[in-house]
Amino acid sequence: MRIRSGLCALLLLAATATCSKPHEAAGARHPPPGERTIPVDVAPAQQRDVPIYLDGLGTVVAFKTVTVRTQVNGRMQEVFFREGQPVRRGEALAQIDPRPFLIQLRQAEAALARDKAQLATNTKDLKRYQYLAERRLIPQQQADDQQGLADQGAALVRADEAAIAAARLNLEYARIVSPLDGVTGIRMVDPGNLVSTSDTTGIVVVTQLDPIAVFISVPQERLADIARQQRQHPLEVIVLSRDGGTELGRGTLTVIDNIINPATSTLRLKAVLANPDHGLWPNAFVKARLLLETRQGALTVPAQALQRGPDGTFVYVMGQDHTVQPRPVTVGLLQGPLALIDKGLNAGEQVITEGQNQLHPGSKVAPRKGHGP
Repeated sequence: MRIRSGLCALLLLAATATCSKPHEAAGARHPPPGERTIPVDVAPAQQRDVPIYLDGLGTVVAFKTVTVRTQVNGRMQEVFFREGQPVRRGEALAQIDPRPFLIQLRQAEAALARDKAQLATNTKDLKRYQYLAERRLIPQQQADDQQGLADQGAALVRADEAAIAAARLNLEYARIVSPLDGVTGIRMVDPGNLVSTSDTTGIVVVTQLDPIAVFISVPQERLADIARQQRQHPLEVIVLSRDGGTELGRGTLTVIDNIINPATSTLRLKAVLANPDHGLWPNAFVKARLLLETRQGALTVPAQALQRGPDGTFVYVMGQDHTVQPRPVTVGLLQGPLALIDKGLNAGEQVITEGQNQLHPGSKVAPRKGHGP
């Protein structure tokens, strides 16, 4: 019985030793998590000049828009423009039948000639009457009456001159010209129609597209920053396509609206920019970027390096031995892909930008090729 018990004990000891070897091997192949090297992406904290932009939605508006209407009544005789044609200020757009206004001018000129002749006669008679009245050869009343006739004649001459000026002005108005440099829209009156000063539709709308304006909506909270920066220097505005992929032009902020929209809590800005190729068109929606300032020598890290925990924002910093430690940081501003750090980092320190979810204090890391020092 003792021999059998000893054999059983030996067999049990051998089996236990044999079963423990695979576990020991497995432990050798998979070290504890704290000792495992974790692949990560890293980037250095860098000092650079960072432009600070304020982004907003914009609407393109014509710099000037004029609905061209007739200033005299008559028949539209001829139209000189093509729809969509660029026109210059003073260029003829249409002609109203000028004959009625020419007749009025001739009548006013004839009346002026008549009244001038009458005035000359009355003036000569006045001199005679004054001469005779001084010598008491005629009553003074007769000389005074002649003075009144001469004054009336002079007034008639001035009225005739005004009538001539009005007739010439109507004749000028009969030739309708563009009030500004711009582009014509769709013609709303065809030749042969009677037009009147009471017409509300007008003949055509002319819009000035170069320069052109953009209205930008921004949060009201940024008013103080915008006003402060505008007092210091002109603010540049970059206008982009609606998807933000194409730059359409650059201009200058000209106006901060004097009211805030209470429904949306937004402030409207107006920028003016050159538009020589007409790449911007009225009522188009665009994206606009207002350059507020350029931070000189700001300390930056990629924004994806930031982590948030119970105690606030932090980043993982890699040491010389390739181990990481969390570091609390104060973020001054997020600007696109960059975070501007006010406190907590020094230039040149390496921060983890990818793989933070596997890290804890003291983790060993291996920067991926092309992403580390």
